[in-house]
Amino acid sequence: MTRQRYVTEFGMGTDVHGSDMTKAACRAVSAALRPPGLNFFKALGRTPHDMEIDVLIGAPDPDAVDTSEVAKQLPYGTVRVEVTKGGLAISPDEGSDAIVIANAGVKVYLADA
Repeated sequence: MTRQRYVTEFGMGTDVHGSDMTKAACRAVSAALRPPGLNFFKALGRTPHDMEIDVLIGAPDPDAVDTSEVAKQLPYGTVRVEVTKGGLAISPDEGSDAIVIANAGVKVYLADA
């Protein structure tokens, strides 16, 4: 069975205080999901639960991202989350409270029937 990509969206999320990679990643996914209104399911005889969703997160510290928390940002479908080194960490002028920025790429597929 092959998959056909129907949607590709991108987002950026930040955590200004706390350097929380997961929070920044979740915000990036949320930003990616805001624009699209997916209205093609009925025309294809499918539901949102049929989606296969691949999420790629770029974060300064990939090991600090809780992928299960990121996956919870997507309420439908089968979600796979991959994290790679990326994003940005902006050093503070004082202390250790860096601003972290994560990027998200979200691809939505439906398997051929």
